[in-house]
Amino acid sequence: MLQFTSTPPSLSQASTLAIPVCEDADIHADPEILELIARAKAIEEFSGEKDQQIIFYDRVKDALRRRLLIGVGPRKTITAETLRRFAGRAIQQAMRAKSTTIAIAAPTAESLDIQAPIMCNALFEGACLANHAFTRYKDKPKQNLLKGIAVLVPNETAKKYKALPARIETICQGTLLARDWVNTPANDKLPEHLAKAFESAARQSGLHVKILDQAQLKRQKFNALLAVAAGSAHAPRLVEMVYAPPKPERTIVLVGKGVTFDTGGLNIKPSAGLQTMKGDMAGAAAVAGAMTALARIKPKQRVIGITPIVENMPSGSATRPGDIITSYAGKTVEIGNTDAEGRLILADALAYAIKTHKPDIIIDLATLTGACVVALGEKMAGVFSADDDLAAAIVAAGETTFERCWRMPLLEDYKELLKSDLADISNMPNTRYGGAITAALFLSEFTIGARWAHIDIAGPAASKKGNGYCAPGGTGFGVRLLCELLTRL
Repeated sequence: MLQFTSTPPSLSQASTLAIPVCEDADIHADPEILELIARAKAIEEFSGEKDQQIIFYDRVKDALRRRLLIGVGPRKTITAETLRRFAGRAIQQAMRAKSTTIAIAAPTAESLDIQAPIMCNALFEGACLANHAFTRYKDKPKQNLLKGIAVLVPNETAKKYKALPARIETICQGTLLARDWVNTPANDKLPEHLAKAFESAARQSGLHVKILDQAQLKRQKFNALLAVAAGSAHAPRLVEMVYAPPKPERTIVLVGKGVTFDTGGLNIKPSAGLQTMKGDMAGAAAVAGAMTALARIKPKQRVIGITPIVENMPSGSATRPGDIITSYAGKTVEIGNTDAEGRLILADALAYAIKTHKPDIIIDLATLTGACVVALGEKMAGVFSADDDLAAAIVAAGETTFERCWRMPLLEDYKELLKSDLADISNMPNTRYGGAITAALFLSEFTIGARWAHIDIAGPAASKKGNGYCAPGGTGFGVRLLCELLTRL
């Protein structure tokens, strides 16, 4: 679907041509594009100011072609994310017009001082991610997805970066899978359903897959995971996806929290808090989506994705506050609050991953704490790690993909807050403050000796309003981040 084109605009067969227009500088070199921009700026209400747009219509034989010009603002404010959002908006407009194909005119890299592959990457990503609609539950879907998306560049650029479109499309498809899984309602993604969905996508990508069911989890003593699942009528699962190249440089494990619906257990959430809890498996969705992409782009590392999947429900069999369990690692945990469940399933999954695969690096993603949203807002993830290089690599990867991350502290003295009088550790601190930090510190107790990082994606995992290349709902946050990160490790 994604491709480069060097066909002159006048000869293009695309039903829509989209052009980013700078407010105060020429960012294109093609004479035809410059002429269209001049025509547009001659109209009083269009200057290239950000988000302004104008459409010219041309009839060629029996086909109506659109020339869509969208303002991207002053030259000094244009970034890769600006281009990503421009491309997304262009796709949205083309879908509304029922176009089937679009050509996006890329600026010259020199005019923006953005490297050509970064610029093209942003345009392709914004376009591909916007060309999506979750319509599974719509009787008459209104969205018309485009069949072809091309980025117009000079022939030498197309030849030099010819592998770029396929790679980006693969990674974006993993992101869209993650969005769809998050958006699926909880009644249609019970643990057994989600496990099968992950398995199907993983096998289609060529990954080796293993699923541990409830009986196997009991035999292997995943007691913290089982404690979270105890109140549900639906048995838990743990899905393990493996990508193994012939001579791997290292082993990296990705772990994603998969709570298909989180009521809070017996510490039940208030009504308002339940509205978004179908998305409490966004970490698992990100890991599974990334694994499907990695299997196709074939990194040099051996990569294992592990997703513990449970439903956290209140019932007569539910785990109670005050219960003490023995985790997979052998460490006893006092349940201070049954709504602090994500850290329990991750603790067992992390300990299992380290024991089984002995990874060089292990990273978990989780919608873990509301406290992280309070600290960083809804558009940024928190990164916790004692490893400076690993934390820096995650933050840098997020800057590239605009899945922004901020490193948070892991304060040793805060571990005192997790002390239990009866067990080795409590899953709930004895204070209401610093909740994102104490949650990460809890996980760190099950990763001792490993190069580990925890990414709390509670804020950016879903979006209420959406943006230029993402509709409201699941964002797929983390898929592109992980794929980019693996190029840096």
